Amino acid sequence: MTGPVSGLPSRQDVENSLSAGNLARALSDSTALLDSDPGNPEFVALHGATLLANGKPQAAVDVLSVAARAADAPYAITSGLAICQVAAGDPASAIESFRRALAQHPQESALRLMYSECLQHQGNRTDAVQQAFRAVHDAQAQGGWLDDASTPPPMRERVKRAMAMIDQGRQSLFEAVLQPHIAAFGATGMQRVAAALGVYLQTHAPVNPDPRQRPSFLWMPALPPTPFYPRERFDWYDALEAATADIRDEFSNVAPLLGSGGDTAGPESDPGAGAGDAYSFHRRGKDFAEHLAACPRTAAALAGVPLRQIANHAPEVMFSVLAPGTHVKPRHGITNTRVVTHLPLIVPQGDCRLVVGGEARAWQEGRCVTFDDTLLHEAWNRSSQQRVVLVVDTWNPDTTEPERIALRDLVEKIGEFNLGAGIS
Repeated sequence: MTGPVSGLPSRQDVENSLSAGNLARALSDSTALLDSDPGNPEFVALHGATLLANGKPQAAVDVLSVAARAADAPYAITSGLAICQVAAGDPASAIESFRRALAQHPQESALRLMYSECLQHQGNRTDAVQQAFRAVHDAQAQGGWLDDASTPPPMRERVKRAMAMIDQGRQSLFEAVLQPHIAAFGATGMQRVAAALGVYLQTHAPVNPDPRQRPSFLWMPALPPTPFYPRERFDWYDALEAATADIRDEFSNVAPLLGSGGDTAGPESDPGAGAGDAYSFHRRGKDFAEHLAACPRTAAALAGVPLRQIANHAPEVMFSVLAPGTHVKPRHGITNTRVVTHLPLIVPQGDCRLVVGGEARAWQEGRCVTFDDTLLHEAWNRSSQQRVVLVVDTWNPDTTEPERIALRDLVEKIGEFNLGAGIS
């Protein structure tokens, strides 16, 4: 890139002319700049923008397309080309340019919204909804598009249309997942799943919710909030507890691979929050084959547990260590359609407790404890020794088998949609 040349207009001159509405002067000056350094991508992008402002989108496309052939073409070129291709009436070509530009700057919500509009124009409604959802998600994460005050005036109506499309598109997509299950099991059999979807989509609110409960993802309001479940609800307890000694031995073998934590959110109900203190066997539906092979007796015991199976979501199974002096701060889990079970392997003497919904329990080695982690819960280990449990998640025992099948399909579809939108 060359420096300023005496007598030539500057980039600022061009931008000032554009701001003042002096489009002819802006075009003349941008042409002079580009003629002085034809390979300068900054001048190419500026000239393209000036041509577009002058109502010459195809001329802008012709200029920008040449620069965009370079593998390292900057964002100003790739995004400018996408915008000009739309203005020139070539949305099909613009789609690829949008993808390229957004790969360079994925957080550019305004450009992503334009990409969504282009997809919608081309009849690709599902992708359009996904991209609009991502655009709104990213903008709101930065404090924008929350209301009229946080949305630039020229974009307000476009953002509102996008939000309406998102609401309608997601509702249609997810309700379609439930239709085969309603046909198979009846509307009554799917009533609670449909209610959970309504809460997720914010089309319905829970009626008289328990103030202690606040699932961060999926809430089935009709399930009774239960801090701790009686052992009679789980016929697999005895077999798992009978393997406690074997499982503890295998933990000892892999313990050197684990770290230790201080005052942390901890892995009690979300293993990702304290990865240094967890040794996973299953994580968001992914099997850790090497870990299972290293602990064959644990793997055999787990084979008798009815773990939730949801692609890219569940089960979650791990050894969890609560180091001396560690406090898992109060928190809410993701969904009350599951419950979390601890099989305590090592429980130190002293103040070492789990509190769920205001009810405190002390762990007992070899005795399972199951709780609803969407109720406000915390745990601490104020002793001088580590506490170790095997954590597993299973379906809430108050759900029915048809509901579990439908919930699996629904959660997988939600995950698939979010993945397509680039949201984890």
